[in-house]
Amino acid sequence: MHRPTTESERHRNDDGSASLEFLTAGLILLVPVVYLIVSLGIVQSHTFAAQAAARHVARAIATAADVAQADTRVDAITQAIAAEYGMTADDLALAVECSGSGPCPGAGEIIRVTVNTDAVLPLVPPVLGLDRLARVPIEATAVQRMPRVWG
Repeated sequence: MHRPTTESERHRNDDGSASLEFLTAGLILLVPVVYLIVSLGIVQSHTFAAQAAARHVARAIATAADVAQADTRVDAITQAIAAEYGMTADDLALAVECSGSGPCPGAGEIIRVTVNTDAVLPLVPPVLGLDRLARVPIEATAVQRMPRVWG
């Protein structure tokens, strides 16, 4: 014969389940939040690197005595910024454009330095090209006026 369960027996069956539910729900919610924080940190770091590279390269070109010195400075700055932000110099793609029609850079012109890079999101496997899709393109631009007596 089946006897009805009492109130205390019902509570005894649920003992310990609240902590298990809290841990399960906490992990399910915590993992995406941590991944989002790490991903945003990577994107922000790459953004800072691109902005710093564009700004410093534009200044280095404008303050250089000639093209050879500008090239040397650009290489050194790119290496230093890439190392500072945990990247390689190849991760930063530089493009220099000038406002004039003569040789670039030239005296009195306005130069525009554009830096492109990709922030690769963590823990994305290279299956089915997912690693190529999990990239955030980043672009930074700096503008600098060249001195009238440059070169």
